Order: sequence, then C-alpha cells, then structure tokens
Amino acid sequence: MPRRSVPRYCRHKASGQARVRVNGKDIYLGVYGSPESHRRYADLIADWHSTNDAPVKDLTVGQLTVFYIKWAEGHYRKNGKPTTEVQTIRDALKRLNRLHRGKLAADVSPKTLKTLQQSMIAEDLARNTINASIGRVRRMFRWAVSEELVPPSILLGLQAVRDLQRGRTEARESSPVKPVPDAHIDAVLPLVPDPVRGMILFQLATGARPGEVRILRACDLNMSGKVWEYRPATHKTEHHDRDRIIFIGPRGQDVLREFLTPTLDAYAFCPDGSAGCRPYDRSAYRNAIQRACKRADVPTWTPHQLRHNFGTRARREFGIESTRTALGHSSMQTSMIYAERDNDAARAVVAAIG
Repeated sequence: MPRRSVPRYCRHKASGQARVRVNGKDIYLGVYGSPESHRRYADLIADWHSTNDAPVKDLTVGQLTVFYIKWAEGHYRKNGKPTTEVQTIRDALKRLNRLHRGKLAADVSPKTLKTLQQSMIAEDLARNTINASIGRVRRMFRWAVSEELVPPSILLGLQAVRDLQRGRTEARESSPVKPVPDAHIDAVLPLVPDPVRGMILFQLATGARPGEVRILRACDLNMSGKVWEYRPATHKTEHHDRDRIIFIGPRGQDVLREFLTPTLDAYAFCPDGSAGCRPYDRSAYRNAIQRACKRADVPTWTPHQLRHNFGTRARREFGIESTRTALGHSSMQTSMIYAERDNDAARAVVAAIG
C-alpha cells in the first residue's frame, strides 16, 4: 500500500490566509497563524486521517501534535466538555513544537527530549512541572505508536530519558503548598463578596475542593442526619468510578443556611444571587480572593490552600486515616501532602520527655 504525506499548513501570499491542499483541492482556513486557522486545520487533518487507510509518511512533530490534540479533545472529557488536561497537553506540546516542529516524528530521539528538558530549565520552570510536561510528550508518542504513526523504537528511546531528580539538576524546586495563616483569612473575609466568603468558610469547615464548593446545590445534599452529606454532581476522581461524599458538620451547615434557596437545583454560592445564575468559575473565585489579599495587604493565597488548613487540623485531632477519607484521597500518601506536620505537638513531646 502506498504511503501518504500529511497535507501541510501553508500561507497563501496573495491573501494572507492559511491554506491546505486536501485531495487536490485548496481550502482556506482564515488568517495565517491565527488560532482559528489552526483549529480548522486540525479538524480537516483529523478528518483526512480518519478517512484514509494508507500509512502516513514524512510525519513531522508539528503534524503529530495536531493529530494527538484532536484525539485528546475527545478522550479527556467530563460531562461533555474537555477537561483541563487538554490545555495542559497543549502547553506541553507548544514547547516541544517551538524547538522541533519541523523535525520528522520518526527522527525524534532521547536527545530531543533532553533538549526540551534543558529549555524548560532555562525558562525557570519547577522540576515537577518539567517532569509532568515530559511525561505528556511521552504519552503522545505512546499514542502515536498505538496508531502506527511512528515505530515502537521511538517510544523505547524516549522512555530511557529519566525524569529530573531532586538535588541532581539545575531545575528549581517548587515551594510546598502551605495552609493559610488564620490572620490572613480573617483579613480577607470582610473584603470579598458574600458568596466568596461563604465558599471560603465552607472549605475550612469541610476540606472540600474549590471546584466542589462552586457547584454545590441543595439537590446534592442529604440533610437527614446530624452530619449532612454532599455528593457533588461532578468531581475530580469520578472517571475512576470513585464515589465522593463531603461530610458537613455544624459549622458547615451554619454557612450553608445563609446561602441555600428553595430552588433545589440552584447553585448555593451564586455570583449575582439569582436562582438561575451560573456558578463561579475557577479563575473568578481565585481572583476575588487575590484582589482582597492585595487590598488587605497580606500575602496572596489561593482557595486550594484551604484544603491544607482542614487537612492539618483533621490529622492533628483525628489521625491520617480519617483525614484521608474526609479529603477524598485514595491513598494516605496524598493526605500526608495536605496535612502539615504539627510542630506545636512535636515541641510538647520534646518538652515532656526530652
């Protein structure tokens, strides 16, 4: 069977538009270099690839990323929408393309990956961020092998490149996420909108993730017992078929009573207070807190850190296993990240026996 070349994304000089020739026909995609033209190109090439059985020849890294991102948009989905993983993949592959867009995919080698690692170190990205990005590049080539777009030897070579190790690289280490000092929370609470204040207090009382708080509705609550139960309509680990129950005690219940309405499917923490409004999006919640931090003249903190506040207190008072369940973690090792060591307790032990 003859091999086929991938139609190239080109510039039409006379019009300034992007152009691709598919099956002998020129198709114009919009302004050359624009995001819309690249999206149209990706759609066309994905269709072209799916309707042709002949193997691809001379596939470049740039063309491979087009195929892979199109696949990722269909694979990484939740409730009918692409997840944030798709954008993270785009970011990783954008760096790869900056260096190696025109390289043949079949010529990618361990040195290619090491060059990418060094470029990200030069960008001053954290070691963990670099390792995660390199992992996403490897996964693209694993997918490419499964689609018979590149030979298996390519993936074998890339797997030989080790992740950057702590203390053995020039890459900087990311700062550990810490709980927010109580004084910094107290300074912010009077300066944020009421729904944001409610979400902050609810996270402190329950250890819920920011995304779980933003979408809370009365219809997702079981208020029949002394401790209420909240089952989010969607959550981080649902694609692993894991259930998620957030337990709500007296403090969390007091917070919710201020915001719940008779409309059962309305979002409790609604930006404009109306029953039919959309919930806060992730960036709006975070930005509201960070603006208030600036006004209060305290160090900036994020909603994600509030889980560390809850985890630290839960671990100190009830142990790591109970903390794991409350935070919705599948492993105690993950809970250890959230639950800061209680130095005051350690000092008390040393004072008593040391």
